[in-house]
Amino acid sequence: MSSWAFCQQDTLNVQYDDSKLTEQQIHKEDLNKYKNDKNFNYTETVPTENFLNKIIRWFKNIITKIFEWIFGVGNATGILKFIFEVVPYLLLAFLIFLLLKFFLKINSKNIITGKQNQATVAFTEEEQIIKNEDILALIHEAVQQQNYRLAIRYYYLLSLKKLTEGNIISWEQQKTNEDYLSEIKTKSLQSGFADITKIYDYVWYGEFEVDALRFEKLKSPFETLHKNIKP
Repeated sequence: MSSWAFCQQDTLNVQYDDSKLTEQQIHKEDLNKYKNDKNFNYTETVPTENFLNKIIRWFKNIITKIFEWIFGVGNATGILKFIFEVVPYLLLAFLIFLLLKFFLKINSKNIITGKQNQATVAFTEEEQIIKNEDILALIHEAVQQQNYRLAIRYYYLLSLKKLTEGNIISWEQQKTNEDYLSEIKTKSLQSGFADITKIYDYVWYGEFEVDALRFEKLKSPFETLHKNIKP
């Protein structure tokens, strides 16, 4: 009797929730509101990997594998991990530096060599004419061919030759007309050389066409200068 009474006292009464449920309506406008809210955007944006990053990652993986094979380590930690992280970038930077240095050196060499070769050809031709050729004969030949521009050039080289033979200037390949003007101490010769230099630059480098009549006028300052140069 007492056991039955105890069981009755230990029994729990189960209560059920019989309250009326209210169905919540979600409208499309409400969804759009949340869709446009950045705070509810949980999509992770994966950054795109460019070509350079792919090369760096590929190079880094190769270097890491080489180090792991040499030192016999797997997942490095501490200072060794730091070395594995940094060294691939240093080696890649060094490789890029060597490549840039190589290509720049080749291009610079080609540019410099090309310019020097062109200059050497021009200077060698002038030196050959001034030192070894009969310039008066070259002038006569150019006039016969009605190549008056070339005749003016020969007149100018003849002037340099006469000034050199008169110990008025010291002709050298690398010297400019300004250098020669500074070497000429006689005012009349200096003025005459300045005049023929203008004519030469105007005709030869300016590619000014010269006919027979104009040539007769242009050659006069050259011949006047030659007469004033004392042997």
